Amino acid sequence: MERIRLSIWYAGRVQGVGFRFTTKQVAMGFDLTGTVKNLADGRVELVAEGAKEELEEFRSAIRAAGLERFIKDEVTAWGPATGEFRGFEIIR
Repeated sequence: MERIRLSIWYAGRVQGVGFRFTTKQVAMGFDLTGTVKNLADGRVELVAEGAKEELEEFRSAIRAAGLERFIKDEVTAWGPATGEFRGFEIIR
């Protein structure tokens, strides 16, 4: 299985609504590693590594977990995995 990296920047009402906590909970159901953090400009940045199919399912599961209503825009980027993550963590 080839691991790749998915980066997503979420905009909308994504801070102060449990977005990072819910994303971490959703991540526990997938075989992936990464981080989620709030940005100073009000967005949330998600970086995850895993198999492409797993990452696509994770991306859909985040919206399905009740977060879709807070997301106004989402920008994604795909790239090579670096292997730098151990588990999935919230960065404060």
